[in-house]
Amino acid sequence: MTGSPAELPIVVLDALMPTARRLVLDRRGSMVWDVESYRGRYAVKLGYPIEATADWPAQPWTALAPAREGAVLHRLGSQTIAYGEWERGTWNMQPWYEGPDLYGLWAPCREQGSSVVPRTSVVLGCVEALAELHRKGWAHGDVQPAHFIVGPERTRLIDLALARGGHVPSGYDFPFRGCLVHYEAPEISRSVLDTGEAEPTPEADVYALGASLLISATGRRAVAYPDDAPRRVQREAVANGRRRDVRVPGELGALIEAMLSHAPEDRPTLPEVAKALS
Repeated sequence: MTGSPAELPIVVLDALMPTARRLVLDRRGSMVWDVESYRGRYAVKLGYPIEATADWPAQPWTALAPAREGAVLHRLGSQTIAYGEWERGTWNMQPWYEGPDLYGLWAPCREQGSSVVPRTSVVLGCVEALAELHRKGWAHGDVQPAHFIVGPERTRLIDLALARGGHVPSGYDFPFRGCLVHYEAPEISRSVLDTGEAEPTPEADVYALGASLLISATGRRAVAYPDDAPRRVQREAVANGRRRDVRVPGELGALIEAMLSHAPEDRPTLPEVAKALS
């Protein structure tokens, strides 16, 4: 992406003194590095502003996202997170979690003619990871398949830059203006359309988890709209309830159907989902 930094900032290099590093992602104002050092293995995130294009307005908030996530993780009790500023934005470093994400793990389920079915234990791991955040009084705001890392011992929920539930330093804070529309609950999309902002909630997270399970298991979005539709058109479809049928067999399909209910109060709580699965 034009304007993205080519290397780790000096402040991060000095803090970690890497023995190896690998660029994992560079898009939409965010870089993620897999860094090994004498201190351990870390995910290092850099934020920088997105420049305006003919199709997209400028997005300065992406420069603040890593520090905001670092502040959230500190509030949640993590003692292994560091974050700060560099010349183009902010950064954080946090432990690297090994394992596939939910979408990658369930790739065999999506193959044509496949008899592989989603594993209940994986769903329970995702439910517990999200429920743990909710028990601490926070809503994630950006639940999607890529943010569930299914490790050998437990599932981790990552990317908390948009989470809401406690104090964040004002210098790093910014309004919540929605997330990836595939996983937005109808009330979130409607609020963003009407006011430009919204408020993440546990109920909206439940919807997003249902949409994440559906697309990971079937490859189908919860709501139908053209792949190249502008975000406003996508959000109108979500807000107006143009939802596809859930084509996941068995109890999981019924749970996903309930999690994708249009009204927040009609969705099951995460403890109810866990109870039904177990």
